[in-house]
Amino acid sequence: MKNKIIVTLLLFASIVQAQEEKKSYSFSLDQAVTHATTNNRSAINANRDIEMAKKKKWETTAAGLPQINGSISYQNNFEIQKSLIPAEIFGGQPGTFQEVAFGTKHNATGNLSLTQLLFDGSYIVALQASKTYLQFYENSKKKTDIEVREMIINSYGSVLLADESVQILQKNKKVLEKTLFDTDQTFKNGLIEEENVEQLKITLASVNNNLNYVTRLKDISLKMLKVNLGIEIEDELTLTDKLDDLTQKNLDLALKSTDFNATNNINYVITKNFVEQRNLEKKKKKLEKSKALPSLSAGINFGYNSFGDKFTFFNSDQKYFNYSNLGITLNVPIFSSFARSARTQQAQIALEKAKTDLTETEQKLKLAYQNAKSDYEYSIEQYNSSKESLGLAERIENKQQIKFKEGLSSSFDFTEAQRQLYTSQQTYLQAMVDVINKKAALEKIIGNQ
Repeated sequence: MKNKIIVTLLLFASIVQAQEEKKSYSFSLDQAVTHATTNNRSAINANRDIEMAKKKKWETTAAGLPQINGSISYQNNFEIQKSLIPAEIFGGQPGTFQEVAFGTKHNATGNLSLTQLLFDGSYIVALQASKTYLQFYENSKKKTDIEVREMIINSYGSVLLADESVQILQKNKKVLEKTLFDTDQTFKNGLIEEENVEQLKITLASVNNNLNYVTRLKDISLKMLKVNLGIEIEDELTLTDKLDDLTQKNLDLALKSTDFNATNNINYVITKNFVEQRNLEKKKKKLEKSKALPSLSAGINFGYNSFGDKFTFFNSDQKYFNYSNLGITLNVPIFSSFARSARTQQAQIALEKAKTDLTETEQKLKLAYQNAKSDYEYSIEQYNSSKESLGLAERIENKQQIKFKEGLSSSFDFTEAQRQLYTSQQTYLQAMVDVINKKAALEKIIGNQ
């Protein structure tokens, strides 16, 4: 009994703790976009890429700064290598040799070196390339933010669409259930045929199936939005914007007449930057040419050596012999069998390819703009058309409902009017979401964020 109480208390404590760990969020669309650009996992990793690029830039810079290295080595010659010298040196017989061991059993060396690159053309080019490398990831972060913004707008709209669909289907179900009840009572009184009741039951079953599906879809869409926002799936999330309000805000007719400049598009910027980062323009050509320039470096070495047949290196009377030197190295490339010339020509070809890629990117962006603009204009037209059609469908369904109750219309005509209304409702909701999404896609192409 005691163990059961303890287990129950632990279980209750874990449930309470889990509830306390849940966070609650409430976002408008703009707030959701702002939150996602900081907390979306892709955005977080894009920031990390920038930090890595900064470290890479410093790594390149440090290669041309003073380098200090220290070393300590110890060698135990437990079997000293022997050499042969003429024995007559030691008074031996001419023509014979004497074995001699040179060196000591124990050797120790301490060394400290300082090196400095004085001039290297490829290092200068590498510094320039490292700046472009950093710019590439900074632009990649901007692209990630743009993509996250569009993704949040689409996800936010999907949740609102599902939510509105649930509300409309629940309303339709409530009205249909009342109509079915009244019709069933009329049938029981023998005033109408059973077919009228059965037809309504079929329509109600279809509405119920759609309601169940959209309810599950709303839950999935909400979880997807949470993932895109960078929050936990278990957290509470409330959306404060309404679908109709967002649609009205995105009916921007002035946007359709905006002049398009491909250079403002982040993909164009990245393509141009990528050309530089890969040294496919001037960078790579300069690098290959720089390899034909002399390089100059200097170094200072300072150290101590000590020797002995016994390991006495830590004794105070142990002798250490210091040494030091200063060196300057000049490397002059003279002839590479035209290898550098071949690499330079490759760089020139790569430059021409890069220019072609850049031109292609510009042309594709212009085409994408025309498509996005056309889609946005169509979404507005579709919204206005579906709004008008919904009004007509509502009036037709209302008239058919009155005629059906008065026995002036068949169940088939009434059911057809209902289906037309339900289709118009979903078309209208989807048209509102399309306006929001198509505008976001057009702004992405234009560079309006």
